[in-house]
Amino acid sequence: MSRSVRDKLEANLARIGDGTPVFTKLLLDTARAEADAADRRREAGLELSPIDGTIVSVKDLLDVKGVTTWAGSSALKGAAPAAQDAPSVARLRRAGAVIIGKTNMTEFAFSGIGLNATFGTPGSAPDKARIPGGSSSGAAVSVAEDSSELTVGTDTGGSCRIPAAFNGITGMKPTHKTVPDEGCFPLAPSLDSIGPLAKDVAGCARLLSVLADRPFALEDGISAGRIRLGVARGGFLAEAEPSVARVYEAAIERVTRLGIAVEPVDFDALYKEMLAIAPVPLVTVEASAVHRDLMASKGDAYDRRVAARIAIGVPCKAADYIIAMERRRALIARLAALLDGLDGFLAPTVPIEAPTIAAMEADDEAFHTANRLILRNPAFGNLFDLCSISLPMPLGDKLSGGLMLSAVAGRDRQLLNLAKLIEPAAAGH
Repeated sequence: MSRSVRDKLEANLARIGDGTPVFTKLLLDTARAEADAADRRREAGLELSPIDGTIVSVKDLLDVKGVTTWAGSSALKGAAPAAQDAPSVARLRRAGAVIIGKTNMTEFAFSGIGLNATFGTPGSAPDKARIPGGSSSGAAVSVAEDSSELTVGTDTGGSCRIPAAFNGITGMKPTHKTVPDEGCFPLAPSLDSIGPLAKDVAGCARLLSVLADRPFALEDGISAGRIRLGVARGGFLAEAEPSVARVYEAAIERVTRLGIAVEPVDFDALYKEMLAIAPVPLVTVEASAVHRDLMASKGDAYDRRVAARIAIGVPCKAADYIIAMERRRALIARLAALLDGLDGFLAPTVPIEAPTIAAMEADDEAFHTANRLILRNPAFGNLFDLCSISLPMPLGDKLSGGLMLSAVAGRDRQLLNLAKLIEPAAAGH
């Protein structure tokens, strides 16, 4: 006989103690009530959804009624508790999820490293001395360490996929606005996506079905012989560490052995144009607008590296931003044309191994170099509004990377089914 949901929850809570630094807040009372309700439904033979009774955590960007949304920053100290759940959180509750707590993150979601000076930095699950990746750092670690079965993150430049890669789990950036983003503290509204992280593709599909309030069912018997995938070369492999490049090529070889046709694709020229659409990075422009008032009143409370990145966007003029968005739309259309005839494309999620926390804390230059490389590949998907998923790709010696599969906007269901097919190839099987 399977153990009760309440027993499962209590075992998790006993193991994680006060939750720090993976969680910013454990929701003890409501989680226990939700677990008991799930057990009563189970006894009555009722099930609200495929995640009924599943232990789920949510990133501390999402509003949970009665709890302050910290967004990983002491600048929000004293903010009023959320008056209501974010729509995504409300959908979890209606589906019968047991929401165990809110997970730690990079301050205001503004780096791919995962450091947090306010709440502490959780080490990656494979190696506690190494960074967890960001910005959904605690989210990924909570699943990798089994304190949560599923978790909700956000992804503006790779923030679901990067920590998924470094922690040996699966993380997805859905097409923009697939999940409603009301009640979520924004970083860059044009680029933000709420997405699922789980141990595997099936878990991501179950969670996304609830978050998006529509089914993303996985299918059996997909014919590999009818699939064509692009394989990213060029800039996506620039400065790649040998371990990542070697394992990536081996994963591509295993994908071809499934009967999937692959062909090289070159995105370098398009990506260069996209990065030049505005005088400064688009994410900094939108972030500077989001943070203008809070930085004016509580700028001293910001992490200095985060504040510096936000400040980059301040000088951008409205006309430059409007023109940049027009250019972005045109480039998105050009990429869609380039991908016509392909079911998606593959790339390394991140081109480097997870660096150590100590190295990132000690040296600004090392931090910025690593952050640039870590964000480069996954941010392509946000700028071009793709749907994208990172599959675990073990690098050996307790290290994990990711095989990233991406497709044009709106093909999320197809992406998940294709990811399920190549999941073993990414894992080395």
